[in-house]
Amino acid sequence: MAQPIAAFRNSFKIPELKQRIIFTVLALVAYRFGAVVPTPGVKGQALAARIEDIGGLLSFYNLFSGGAFAQATIFALGIMPYISASIIMSLLVVVVPQLEALQKMGAEGQKRINEYTRYGTIILCIVQSLGVARFLVGLNASTPDAPILMTDTPGFGFYMMCVLSFTTGTAFLMWLGEQISEHGVGNGISLIIFASIISGMPAAVATVMQLLSSGELSIFVFLIMVSVFVFVVAGTILVTTGQRRIPVQYPRQVKGRKVYSGARNYLPLRVNQAGVIPIIFASSLLMLPTMVAGNVDVGWLNVIFNEWFAYGGWAYSVAFGAMIMFFSFFYTAITFNPVEMADNMKKYGGVIIGVRPGKATAEYLNKVMTRVTLVGSLFLVAVALLPNVMYSTLKIYNFNVTQFFGGTSLLILVGVGLDTIKQMEQHLIMRNYEGFAKGGRIRSRRG
Repeated sequence: MAQPIAAFRNSFKIPELKQRIIFTVLALVAYRFGAVVPTPGVKGQALAARIEDIGGLLSFYNLFSGGAFAQATIFALGIMPYISASIIMSLLVVVVPQLEALQKMGAEGQKRINEYTRYGTIILCIVQSLGVARFLVGLNASTPDAPILMTDTPGFGFYMMCVLSFTTGTAFLMWLGEQISEHGVGNGISLIIFASIISGMPAAVATVMQLLSSGELSIFVFLIMVSVFVFVVAGTILVTTGQRRIPVQYPRQVKGRKVYSGARNYLPLRVNQAGVIPIIFASSLLMLPTMVAGNVDVGWLNVIFNEWFAYGGWAYSVAFGAMIMFFSFFYTAITFNPVEMADNMKKYGGVIIGVRPGKATAEYLNKVMTRVTLVGSLFLVAVALLPNVMYSTLKIYNFNVTQFFGGTSLLILVGVGLDTIKQMEQHLIMRNYEGFAKGGRIRSRRG
């Protein structure tokens, strides 16, 4: 216990790291303040009560917006439009030669791609804002006894107000996330999602205590929930830090009159190369068509997305799991290039013991990475679908409780927390301070 406390104390001894931590905290505080700024014309408390009654996918979306969606604040769309635009751009880079050429240009090309991503985010925000505005109008008309809007006849002005408020809010979050990544600690977009999710944790714990005191939740079921919580946290740490280490032998080198013996190193391949990105991507994509279909008067679309793909149903679970596995392999394929790695090893004379250099090495690395990615993606799918299992077997019907005691939310919290701690640890080690783990750094499992 003393080791992490000493590491946090040391973090504030480094002026640069101290400034980064303070900037990150202040940026997240500003985000949470903005999450309660209401959109003109909407009764936030009345809407929150209606969203809680409806539940399902709306509660899931509300979780990622930190409660902003349920009250239709200026951050109602959250950061999800930016994530959706990033997914679309990542897919386009693979299939559009011009974008692929930009990516190969290095930092300048990536800057152009980021600009296109921002433009795509604004377009998605406008479309989703119109969808949310229409949803609010329809919800207001269906509950005349408990209106959620301040006017009975919302017109063009209300739609424009929603578009301006929601689009501006998401654009600010996009900018804030980039500022955190550049001037703070950790990935800004991931930390915004982290702050959104963790803001609902006190309410989830309070709900559990209330259910226990009222007898609606038995001690046996509670112990199972705690066990699942420990399993998810431990499993996430294990898979996130897990590596498959491949031994690489380098030849002897002659420098001047000295001869250096060949060195034997390890090439680490992460079990979960993509981190929590597949979960976030899959969740974001599954929200988008459902929101659009709910505001388009097309019968077969409503049947498919509102009935067949209802949140928690078997079709939704299958699609969710398939998307997580797809994005795990897709993101790994983008970030891990076995051909380039094999060429670099050949250039410096490195060989994998028992494997020929060149093409054979690339094929071997690709095969090993495919296997470890399969293990990591299956773990992500299992954790993401745990709330559905808890819902059906333990009869726990409260969405917030199932998400925080085993599911996507808990997985994201642990994953983002680990990544942020690693960045802080790098700053500490560079300046000869001990990190958060014993021995000065977070160690990974050996394959």
